Amino acid sequence: MSELEKAEKRLAQASAAVQKALRDEQQAAAAGPPPVTGPDKTPGSARGVETMFRNVYRVQMDLTSLADNKANMMISINGIIISIILAAVAPKLDSNPWLMLPTTLLLLGTMVSLVFSVLAARPRVSPKRATLDQLQHDQDSLLFFGHFSGLTENEFVRGMQELMGNRTALYEAMMRDIYGLGSVLGKKFRLLKAAYLAFMVALLTGVCAYLLVFGWLLRSAS
Repeated sequence: MSELEKAEKRLAQASAAVQKALRDEQQAAAAGPPPVTGPDKTPGSARGVETMFRNVYRVQMDLTSLADNKANMMISINGIIISIILAAVAPKLDSNPWLMLPTTLLLLGTMVSLVFSVLAARPRVSPKRATLDQLQHDQDSLLFFGHFSGLTENEFVRGMQELMGNRTALYEAMMRDIYGLGSVLGKKFRLLKAAYLAFMVALLTGVCAYLLVFGWLLRSAS
């Protein structure tokens, strides 16, 4: 058998294999999707609800970490600016009184931004001493350490066992916990917004004031 005949034979075999694969694919499409044998993830199923809670928790924790990182960055930047002003500019105010206004504007703005940044990064925990019965029947969450920190170890374990045995109560506790995380996260971002706004205003007013003062001095000298 020549090389050409061998090549034609291999080509025919490949063509037959492709046609068979296409027929199998068409038959599979006509038969519909295979039955689900693994965990049920349809909307409303227990698996789907758990996946939703897991995703919400992960997103909120990521956003909380992002907010804390931004707050720490603003604290560092404002702290550096204030240190430079106090170390380099403040000693020269006696001999250069024209630096008073722009320096004061910049210093006040950065201090306001620093305060808002510290408030955003500050831990927001209000420990509430509550009994197990209060946690089970009130609006507090057994999943939040600020609420269950007053319980003994045995009380906490017993409460968690009862909570895990009641799916409705467990989902409600998780929803309350997510709402609490979201409330804290909303406050953090509002404070961060105020910190960034104060920082931007401080930079703009401070730089503009320095430029105006320098321009006035140049015109006076000329």
